[in-house]
Amino acid sequence: MKDRFEIAADLRGIANLLRIKGENPFKAQAYERGAAALENFEGDLDTLVKQNRLTELAGIGAALAAIIKEIHDTGECWLLQQLSQELPRGAAELSEIPGLNLKKIIALDESLQIESIADLKSACQEGLVSKVKGFGLKSQAKLLADIEKLETPKDGFLLLPAALDEADRLIKHLRGCEELIKAHVAGGLRRRKEMIRKISIIAASEQPKAVLNQFLRYPFVVRTDELGDVHCEARLVNGIRAEVVIVPPDDFITALHTRTGSGQHIKKLKKLARGQGIDFHNGSAANGTTEPYIKEESEIYRWLGLPYIVPELREDEGEIEAARSGTLPQPIALEDIRGMTHCHTVYSDGRDTIEEMALAAQAMGMTYLTITDHSQTASYARGIGVDRLRAQWDEIARVQDRVGIKILKGTESDILADGSLDYPDHVLERFDIIIASIHARNKMNSKQMTERLLRAVKLPLFKIWGHPLGRLLQYRPPFECRIEEVLDAIAGAKCAIEINGDPRRLDLEPRWIRAARARGIKFIVSTDAHSTGGLKNLPYGIAMARRGWLARGDVLNTLEAEDFMRAVHP
Repeated sequence: MKDRFEIAADLRGIANLLRIKGENPFKAQAYERGAAALENFEGDLDTLVKQNRLTELAGIGAALAAIIKEIHDTGECWLLQQLSQELPRGAAELSEIPGLNLKKIIALDESLQIESIADLKSACQEGLVSKVKGFGLKSQAKLLADIEKLETPKDGFLLLPAALDEADRLIKHLRGCEELIKAHVAGGLRRRKEMIRKISIIAASEQPKAVLNQFLRYPFVVRTDELGDVHCEARLVNGIRAEVVIVPPDDFITALHTRTGSGQHIKKLKKLARGQGIDFHNGSAANGTTEPYIKEESEIYRWLGLPYIVPELREDEGEIEAARSGTLPQPIALEDIRGMTHCHTVYSDGRDTIEEMALAAQAMGMTYLTITDHSQTASYARGIGVDRLRAQWDEIARVQDRVGIKILKGTESDILADGSLDYPDHVLERFDIIIASIHARNKMNSKQMTERLLRAVKLPLFKIWGHPLGRLLQYRPPFECRIEEVLDAIAGAKCAIEINGDPRRLDLEPRWIRAARARGIKFIVSTDAHSTGGLKNLPYGIAMARRGWLARGDVLNTLEAEDFMRAVHP
């Protein structure tokens, strides 16, 4: 009898095979939704099946319920078997190559018995594919180029939210193995790096082969790159690499710790341990006495005479030295945030109304919300002209009477090319909060951009520098400027800096956050939300703040509404 994760994997397999066959895409989507419903269901699946109540789960209709029941009861699925028989072996893997449709896959199978990307690559390199009917030298060269692109995907990274989602799906899938005791994400993803090249999972089990077999059944595995007795690394359909390392249960914490910190962080800890006659091995701390197995990572640091260093700080950026000297700050936490900042509505390029944004922020436990739609120059984002501001402010007042959260009227004012702020001063003075950002003329040289920013910082109404260096991950690099000089000016002007939680921005990057903090500069951690869903960006901004060594006292929107307003008011 299969559990919900194994059944979900079968449903995703069906969806993938339907897409390859060119069936109605809505059919494939229905199986994907059913798989997600099972993965997220935390009740008793056996009871639902026995009582014929599967249709109570969102996204599962009568036909899909019948297939789930069949898989649950028999361990097999006639539809999955039928689809697999109708398609050539390796069709699921080969379909990941752009332009390689089912007709061509069948032709390659019949002529060359191609069953994998590796087979196809070898056949292309040997010049065999060009001789297959329907192909040619140009097709062969293109296939080889596409395979190389697939093996080295664009940038080789996933943005943080996508990587977290993939890791969550993978761990849920692994939990379908009864022999798995526990599993946790490690590596750069656990340290909350902005972009992730590889998902690393540490798993505890006495039977590693069973866990590895479960990993290999993950429906999004395209190919296996390495396979050992306790380790497997594979390429996923989205181009990212994923690895699973299985260790005995008693070794789990030490393995998780070793594979979380950067190489230099771990190297320094080991050197520190040797200097104190401590050896961490087999999950235990040996220092001449018999010690119990390590149950928490904090024990590792305690044995070394250090306070606990959270995963986000384990980069060898001075955190070990700061911990030894007692100067490492207690990192800010998500629950420290009291107000949701930098939010857009339908008045500019947002998708939801002021009231919808306010109610959503209130439901998340916030006590205030800043409405900061784009200023008038941002025509591309439906920037608000002065004549429309009055209508927005009137609506804020009306909504304020209907909600329990404080709404602050603000703007994301463009920093214009000459360093001035969008809107006249007599208008800017009426906002509760001004976030000043650059949205245009990003390609100025370093001298021009620095002068532009220095002029802006000196303005009395400049209070918060929004998404400071304007980067868009995987799309646009940070603009050039003499940032140390700008930070000095901000410190002197008593301005604050935004840490933008939009996963495509995550701006500033941690090294500059630390540099700003060293100058005594304060911050806000924002969502840059353009919808109620965008409010969920907050954890990503917090992750960047933690990586930048920020404590609660460094962040202004940890203050209650009245204190926050006094801190940011123009």
